[in-house]
Amino acid sequence: MPAHEGTRTYDAVIVGGGHNGLVAAAYLARAGRSVLLLERLGHTGGAAVSSRPFAGVDARLSRYSYLVSLLPDKIVRELGLDFQVRGRTISSYTPVERGGRATGLLVGGGEERTRRAFAELTGDEREFTAWQRFYGMTGEVAQRVFPTLTEPLPTRAALRARVGDEHAWRALFEEPVGVTVEEHFRDDLVRGVVLTDALIGTFADAHDPSLAQNRCFLYHVIGGGTGAWDVPVGGMGALTDALADAARAAGAEIVTGHEAVRIDTDGRTAEVTYRTGDGEGVVAARHVLVNASPRELAALTGDPAPEPAEGAQLKVNMLLKRLPRLKDSSVDPREAFAGTFHIAEGYQQLATAHAQAAAGELPAAPPSEIYCHSLTDPTILGPDLAERGYQTLTLFGLHTPARLFAHDNDAVREELLKSTLAQLDAHLAEPLADCLATDADGRPCIEAKTPLDLDRDLGLPGGNIFHRPLGWPYGEEDTGRWGVETRHANVLLCGAGAARGGGVSGVPGHNAAMAVLGE
Repeated sequence: MPAHEGTRTYDAVIVGGGHNGLVAAAYLARAGRSVLLLERLGHTGGAAVSSRPFAGVDARLSRYSYLVSLLPDKIVRELGLDFQVRGRTISSYTPVERGGRATGLLVGGGEERTRRAFAELTGDEREFTAWQRFYGMTGEVAQRVFPTLTEPLPTRAALRARVGDEHAWRALFEEPVGVTVEEHFRDDLVRGVVLTDALIGTFADAHDPSLAQNRCFLYHVIGGGTGAWDVPVGGMGALTDALADAARAAGAEIVTGHEAVRIDTDGRTAEVTYRTGDGEGVVAARHVLVNASPRELAALTGDPAPEPAEGAQLKVNMLLKRLPRLKDSSVDPREAFAGTFHIAEGYQQLATAHAQAAAGELPAAPPSEIYCHSLTDPTILGPDLAERGYQTLTLFGLHTPARLFAHDNDAVREELLKSTLAQLDAHLAEPLADCLATDADGRPCIEAKTPLDLDRDLGLPGGNIFHRPLGWPYGEEDTGRWGVETRHANVLLCGAGAARGGGVSGVPGHNAAMAVLGE
């Protein structure tokens, strides 16, 4: 497909300036390729951005994606990114009422402290021993599997051989994760804490025969080779700002306010038609990398649309004047909220919530989890707010599929937010509403996003944060050598919907760049 006369031609045109598109741009530009990145919005970053959502308030929140686990050090190092993460000293706190007494499970603060916490909750050390054995197993798998994410896709047999442990392979890759959880643990609360990693952004039951929950669980426990989830210093936007700087420094051209509307290709060269406020334009390229969902890719190329995707989460951002006191007075709120604060996430509670949502009803006790970014990284708050003890809270709700919001998104959002916060209030010694800060107009500093909101704002299909159901980290039918290939030889998918996509990883961007470079 020869370029039309006067059409600018690049080695690579990248559609979409989310973190994966920026990773690809930086790698290709550093390799000496001419690169143009087209971003629809007025800024780069996609879902990995920081913003000040509350009028007149100097708090820069990670508005959508909010923790880092799957970003390989290899990418940070090779691109020379000015970016850091901080670990959380507390892994999680899960409140519960037992025997008429407010108590809970605090995981973190050292092995001995965690051991005591398990014993106080369950009556002995058996669950702690099982916890160590279980996460020792997942840790071994993480060390073997995580490095493969930036290599050509292994076959299933090759990955199985690399994992080595047949029990671990069966537990994570072949049987529903619910079987494994029930084999290892007896306590309902402990089982629920473990299971949540299988449900973040995935609407599934612990025993779903599709194993969608297993794939989600696997990606949550292999990050960095350890499974640790870290806090991005400066907020998630600090990562994408660093990536944009790296791409520009290497020579990539990045333009915002440019919406790609069509890709025409003959497999050797391609033309991308884009729209701006001033009209339409066309650029030509040897390769086109699409940092968008498979749904958007199909719309651009005119191919048949993929199976509809669906998200199942509520995302809530809050700013507090102070952290709320807990009914469990044995735990300092500064520790409880520093890790993942699990709400209504007992094993049976999760099963009930899933069954209710699958039946078309909002869960009566919506499960969710919260963490406080500013406890680990206070730089996201203006000096005045930090001095006055203000804190951020990020809430991620589970088991609320997009279909539940289809009739009246605004009304259902309000109802769900109210019931979700009521589940949190049940474990607080004071209402959360009393702790919320107010913005310059006197409104509470809280915003909620449903799956339909995320589809509208970011183009996530049905609000699915992974763009489509996660796949296994090995080659399957039609996944190609790197897992980024499409039916068009010179059009690659470098968004979260690529094989080994999902999460803030940069892996699809890296792999698409390697596919272009022939490595």
